[in-house]
Amino acid sequence: MLLSIVKVILFCVYAFVRLSKCDGRIILRKNVSVSAVLVFGDSFVDQGNNNYINTLAKANYPPYGKDSPDGKPTGRFSNGKTLSDFLAEALGVKDYLPASLDPLLEDKDLQTGVSFGSAGTGFDQRTSTSLSAIPISAQLDMFKEYIMKLKKNIGEEPANNIITNSIVVVVAGNNDLILTRRLQHDVVAYSNMLIKLVLNFTEEIYTLGVRRIVVFSLPPMGCYPFVRTLVGGPERRCVDKENDIAQLYNNILKQQLQFWATSFPQSRVAYIDYYNPLISIIENPQKYGFDVVDKGCCGTGEVEVAFLCNKLTPTCPDRSKYFFWDGFHPSEEGYKIIVDNILQDLLNNLF
Repeated sequence: MLLSIVKVILFCVYAFVRLSKCDGRIILRKNVSVSAVLVFGDSFVDQGNNNYINTLAKANYPPYGKDSPDGKPTGRFSNGKTLSDFLAEALGVKDYLPASLDPLLEDKDLQTGVSFGSAGTGFDQRTSTSLSAIPISAQLDMFKEYIMKLKKNIGEEPANNIITNSIVVVVAGNNDLILTRRLQHDVVAYSNMLIKLVLNFTEEIYTLGVRRIVVFSLPPMGCYPFVRTLVGGPERRCVDKENDIAQLYNNILKQQLQFWATSFPQSRVAYIDYYNPLISIIENPQKYGFDVVDKGCCGTGEVEVAFLCNKLTPTCPDRSKYFFWDGFHPSEEGYKIIVDNILQDLLNNLF
């Protein structure tokens, strides 16, 4: 027992030196701090903002939130925590990242960050409009309002310090390339247009004082249970065409983000590979403790998402064994494994 304790202590000391993890959290050097986590994007990081807007893309009813602290739905597209929560927790900021539109949000909560994410949004305005989501441009306006409120509450200099020492996370583009790009004839041209919007957004938040920015690549969209069911054939295979589009977009995004960063030497930009960790889980589920990766836990697991996943649809007996919670979104356990697998990249790029 004593030997085990010593090993844990030594590991945490090593983690401290290497900016790695100890007990699921990042150990930062004394001269490195993360004041807040600020998140922009779609349903992967919507902490409940869509509860307060007129849209069908909501998750504020059972069985969503089945494994939340009080077992009640929060608006997160998960049975519990999401990507936002696990990132904030791993960075030692807080265990649950709140939605910026939450009317119960207290002033003190603003100092450690919020999510502006909205299910159904994209970088292309048409995507957000078609799903009645909060556009990325509007999320940027919400961020500006957040900064003003922060300055009013604690003063300009402390507020600026929080923004400078925060980490901004951007997770979007998924809805654009699944939905809106079908209106386009040229996938490469559309991907380039989206990435230009990503870079414009990145520059906008930089001008507002942000210096550490995390941009997620697209996941393997062809492996979502819903997409498998829709166009994966009788065997519901991963759809290569959708995955190829995601990889094309990701390759351009990575290159362009690296080029952008050279023009802003004070910034630290982390391109996070969201694709390969998910493919690894889907192709080697047992390695990560999952039994089912081609279906969600809600209902049949083949199509249920948003209002199709409701209190009348049964859920799987062991949620921890399902990588997906519904037809698109990972389960709480799925999100946890994803964050565990991307943390080192985040560290290497930001600190």
